[in-house]
Amino acid sequence: MQSYLKDKVDFSQVQRVLVIKLQHLGDVLLTSPVFSTLKRQYPHLEIDALVYADTACMLEGNPHISKILTIDRAWKEQTLQKVIQEFRLYRRLKQRNYQLLIGLTDRMRAAWLARLLGPTYSVAQKYPHKRGEFWRNSFSHVYSQPQTPRHTVETHLDALRRIGLYPLAENKPLLMPINTVAVNKISSLLESENLQAGHYIVIHPASRWMFKSWNTRGFAKVLQALTSRNIATVMVSGPDAAECNYVQTILRHQPNTAIDLSGQLSLPELAALIAKARCFIGLDSVAMHIAAAVDTPCVALFGPSSEQSWHPWHVHHRILTSPFSCRPCGLDGCGNGKISDCLQAIQADAVIQATLSLIGEPRA
Repeated sequence: MQSYLKDKVDFSQVQRVLVIKLQHLGDVLLTSPVFSTLKRQYPHLEIDALVYADTACMLEGNPHISKILTIDRAWKEQTLQKVIQEFRLYRRLKQRNYQLLIGLTDRMRAAWLARLLGPTYSVAQKYPHKRGEFWRNSFSHVYSQPQTPRHTVETHLDALRRIGLYPLAENKPLLMPINTVAVNKISSLLESENLQAGHYIVIHPASRWMFKSWNTRGFAKVLQALTSRNIATVMVSGPDAAECNYVQTILRHQPNTAIDLSGQLSLPELAALIAKARCFIGLDSVAMHIAAAVDTPCVALFGPSSEQSWHPWHVHHRILTSPFSCRPCGLDGCGNGKISDCLQAIQADAVIQATLSLIGEPRA
């Protein structure tokens, strides 16, 4: 596509690119179309990623990424170690000699690296309510976002549009390759549980942020409805004790209705499990984004977060919300009380009917 930008990037002069995304697991996964677009439209590029160490698994195995460099969040707890590790990281980045830096984060580190690494081109969002003149002057290109919400993937891709690279539709889906070890483990697990690929539903009912969670009795009713139709279900969660306990509470309401894998799977293993599922039911979480990345249909419950910004990307899905005038508010529960009334108002029957509709089962 022709660009009318006078300051578009000349990609013939770019060999190496650094993409910075310092956020959470799902946020990092949602950057994968940026790498796909860059590499497929300019195959000569070497593209590196800079992410937090605990999120690197979201990009591992991505064929469009040359190197994944990481920052350990624990550095900030050890002053001397932080200085040593920061210097080592800076030296590695400097040796790569980037011509283009893409900052997909509001962290000040992106601005400092744009200045210290000295790339020919650098681009980031303006963040007018968070960042000022120092931020804007750190980058050769900055871009704005519309007041109306749009999906986070598109806001990431706006960084490329600002420098004259217009994403093609075929490069926009999420990408999360699954390693062979994880695939083999899940295949063995399914065999041991007498489950066939495409014949079970994965439910991920908890979140590390409990204000995004629904309620245990609602999920128990969904389990009961699926079991009564002889639809196999697998319950999963992160390793945190609170999440695992949440799953156990659901299963106490409906014992012997689901296979419990809560807290037992790595993220690649979770991806392998969801990839073979008939459907995924869950919240606005990394598991939902993984389901979208592996092209598994999703039923997703949204409360304080915006479904327009975070809905399952490029996959068949059903969204459940309730008509509260205050949502999406982005708060950690009503009155910061960790419980979101808009989520609690979603009825179990609505989740059941959405699921049956999505998988093509007759509705009740």
